[in-house]
Amino acid sequence: MLFIIGIIVVFGSVGWGFVLSHGQLAALWQPFEVMIIMGAAIGAYLISNPFHLVLESLKLMPQVILGSKVNKAMCLDVLSLIYDILNKSRREGMMSIESDVENPNASAIFARYPAILMNEPLARFIADYFRIISSGNLASHELEALMDQEIDARLHEIEAPGNALSKVADALPGFGIVAAVLGIVITMASIGGDPAVIGQHVAAALVGTFMGILFAYGLVGPISLRMKHIAEDEIKLYEAAKASIIASMNGLAPQLAIEFGRKSLFTHGRPTFDEVDSKVRGR
Repeated sequence: MLFIIGIIVVFGSVGWGFVLSHGQLAALWQPFEVMIIMGAAIGAYLISNPFHLVLESLKLMPQVILGSKVNKAMCLDVLSLIYDILNKSRREGMMSIESDVENPNASAIFARYPAILMNEPLARFIADYFRIISSGNLASHELEALMDQEIDARLHEIEAPGNALSKVADALPGFGIVAAVLGIVITMASIGGDPAVIGQHVAAALVGTFMGILFAYGLVGPISLRMKHIAEDEIKLYEAAKASIIASMNGLAPQLAIEFGRKSLFTHGRPTFDEVDSKVRGR
């Protein structure tokens, strides 16, 4: 919703301000200038990024428009899942969770949290480290170092679409200048002709510069920043899982271990202690 409101505010304020200044909106309708600018930007994006990153960028767009999937309910699910695994291992022994972490998609515990199963990298992250705990004797600081390495790699991976798009935003004013220069070339070919026609060509060239700047700072730049916020929200789920697992390895009971994870979450999406307690005790 905020995305739609923002688009309306940006383009509405620019367009309405132009009209109130006695401008004609029809003068801004230059589809070929837009084609030059956006076509060049899209082409540069495809040249500079691998195919999987292009796909990841497209997959992120629904979250950019509709909002991040990481919300309080998702945070509660992560904490509750870890609690359930820790609780089962404490009651029935560490080997009892082996089947759950070997194949999360067939696990009764993971099945309670479909949102986590849909986020395969997160589900695999949780399952992998419980598998390591159940099959090895790593010290907590060794496991924590390994988790930090994977979290850093994952953060770099999920921030990549936003970083790539920010490069396009930086380039858009330049592509606007390209469109303007081409417009001036057309204008120079009309020198000596009807002054009105020359004026139209000059106006079209200036619109190219305007469009490049507007798209850069009013659309593509904000989208890239939104993608970075989504990445930061998602990586907090990994950090919450890490904090809970390490706390458990240090001897804390499941209820206290997940409190470490809860405290590592951003405050805007962090469930309260009572909300977490109610969910896990309800289980």
